[in-house]
Amino acid sequence: MPFSFPYEIISEGEAIVAVPKLSAFRKAPWEYAPSKAPVFYNPAMRLNRDIAIVAVQAFQRITGREISAAEPLAGCGVRGIRFALEVEGIRHVYMNDLNPRAYEMAKYNVKMNRLSDVVTLSREDANLFMSRYAAPRKRFDCIDIDPFGSPTPFLDSAIRALRDGGLLALTATDMAPLCGVHPKAALRKYGGLPIRAEYCHEIAVRLLIGSLVMTAAKHNIGVKVFFSHKSGHYARVYAMLLHGARRANESIEKMGYILHCFNCLHRETSQGFTCTERKCRFCGAAVAISGPLWLGRLADDDFCERMKREASRIEKLDRRVREIISTVHKESDGPATYFVIDKICDKIGLPSPPIRRVMENLTEKNFKVWSTHFDPNGIRTDAPAKIVIESVKLSAQPPF
Repeated sequence: MPFSFPYEIISEGEAIVAVPKLSAFRKAPWEYAPSKAPVFYNPAMRLNRDIAIVAVQAFQRITGREISAAEPLAGCGVRGIRFALEVEGIRHVYMNDLNPRAYEMAKYNVKMNRLSDVVTLSREDANLFMSRYAAPRKRFDCIDIDPFGSPTPFLDSAIRALRDGGLLALTATDMAPLCGVHPKAALRKYGGLPIRAEYCHEIAVRLLIGSLVMTAAKHNIGVKVFFSHKSGHYARVYAMLLHGARRANESIEKMGYILHCFNCLHRETSQGFTCTERKCRFCGAAVAISGPLWLGRLADDDFCERMKREASRIEKLDRRVREIISTVHKESDGPATYFVIDKICDKIGLPSPPIRRVMENLTEKNFKVWSTHFDPNGIRTDAPAKIVIESVKLSAQPPF
């Protein structure tokens, strides 16, 4: 028996790997088994890893050359092994984890998948690991930071270890701070304040990107957001880092604030780092302010098209992958924030109408409207809050 704890062999994508047998570490139904196991592995992140395969492959197609990828927090190694097996044009994968049991399990999995010539393993602190590759001509083409919690403690090291034009992928699982449950924690970690609005998941993504932008700017590096999404219990961002003070300044110019009125549901954005507005310009009520955060696009058109092509080609993907890519691509043309029909109906005391009917009503009024992947009952539109509420009221009336 290669490990001193219960484990099992599973398949994911093209990989066959040993992982902790999570049922053996859950003593109560409500316990989060991945954090109890001696080596971190979360089967619920399969969707995250599937989209990562598509994104890294799309990035490799853009570069047109062989690339190197790094996973500083490898756990059992399933993500890095899948990169090596499934992404065409991967030259080498560097995997690291400080946990000695994780290191041994990842080493076992690398050998089991016959990847010893393609994968390099190390066992040290993640920041130290990345710092060893910070010198020019040693940097990685792609770094994937997938921690248990916030990725911000690793941002500086990752930015320095990534080559000019490299791809940085970030996961944030601390959604409670990012969604406004613990605003001071969000301010400490991400440098911006959230609000507990119905579109808090979008705010979480924008705060994560904003933190990356401001951290990269300290190194005279700009950020081009390729793709971002919120799925399950995490926010995820893929961005290209571009060296140069001008690039950094251009990214900073897309920072700002979101102003939200809980009285009439009006929301608007304010570009820049000063925000003097304190009252809603429609109803005069006090507004809640979120930021500073990223106000730019949440996805890039060309990158999304490349992801769609790769997703149609790659087998063994979660069925949700293509749907998420398509929805994120479409809604990236819309304005910041979205409306949740259920929340509006709760406020005005009406039963929730079919979302399709509300969208059709807004389209008939010559407004643009998109579905959003953030919420199945949410819509993104250029219509003001007043018009959206009117459309919900009209759609809630029984047809004659």
